[in-house]
Amino acid sequence: MKRPKPIVEIASTGRWLPDNVVTNQDFEKTLDTSDEWIRERTGIRERRIAPREIGAGYMGVEAAKVAMCRAGIEPGEIDVLICATATPDRLLPSTACAIQAELGATNAAAFDVSAACSGFIYALGVAEGQIAAGRAEIVLVVSAEKMTGITDMSDRSTAVLFGDGAGAVVVRKSTNGRGVLSNYIRSDGTLAELLWRPVGGVVEPMTHEALERRDHMVKMAGREVFKSAVKSMADAADQALLRAGLTGEDVDLFIPHQANIRIIEATAKYAKVPMEKVFVNVDRYGNMSSATIPIALDEAIEQGRVRSGDIILMVAFGAGFTWASSVIRW
Repeated sequence: MKRPKPIVEIASTGRWLPDNVVTNQDFEKTLDTSDEWIRERTGIRERRIAPREIGAGYMGVEAAKVAMCRAGIEPGEIDVLICATATPDRLLPSTACAIQAELGATNAAAFDVSAACSGFIYALGVAEGQIAAGRAEIVLVVSAEKMTGITDMSDRSTAVLFGDGAGAVVVRKSTNGRGVLSNYIRSDGTLAELLWRPVGGVVEPMTHEALERRDHMVKMAGREVFKSAVKSMADAADQALLRAGLTGEDVDLFIPHQANIRIIEATAKYAKVPMEKVFVNVDRYGNMSSATIPIALDEAIEQGRVRSGDIILMVAFGAGFTWASSVIRW
């Protein structure tokens, strides 16, 4: 297959993480769990938790500032600002608008993308479309998540999984053959109740009874989600590589959604990418939903694991269900 020419590239990356580190041993004090139990099932040792007064908007602004500084752009140069988040600061208006206001990006159209853990790759595809259509030259994509704000900390099956953080990238027209070679997104809404927040919208608004049941928090059928995640991420990896005219052997670095080490290992095996080419930080941060991939990409660059010309495969799976993948030539 003829390899596609990229339309857009990631010009820069940035991240922000809370200082507060919560270890598995900390959870042993409040829940019927253990460090060994958590590590064996998830690969997580610790995670970052933001203070109550800090939301997705603040984290997104801080990550965006880093990405913008590295790209050498001013707020007024941003044409579109997209925020991928499952944990908006409020239901109305969008968190993207809050980030826009704080940055002073007065010329930008700003809106949120809601695709849970797949949100960054969904947003990257939207950014590519805006630039390809000639509607924008510079797009700021921010993934900001305060997952601990929607997690029931008394539920040991979910409390230990999530963390907070934000990642951001500046997207612009491709130069020198660099950029996004493929972008694949899919969803299956029939499985929504396996991973969801039952109340909080207009169909099931907040009530005293719902709050007492903690139905406004994340509910997850872990075993079923695991099965769907492996299957869907494997499919997404296949499709992204096929559309890019590549195979797993061509991948220099695989950056999967950081939800669970067993899902990561299973997906890498299916994609025929050895674990030494897989970037893993789930042990240090837990599942930060859509923020996991841009944060991992930023760390990989910082650690020297990304070089010019490298082929990077990114794959995610999240509530919805949604799944997505992208191949980038760096």
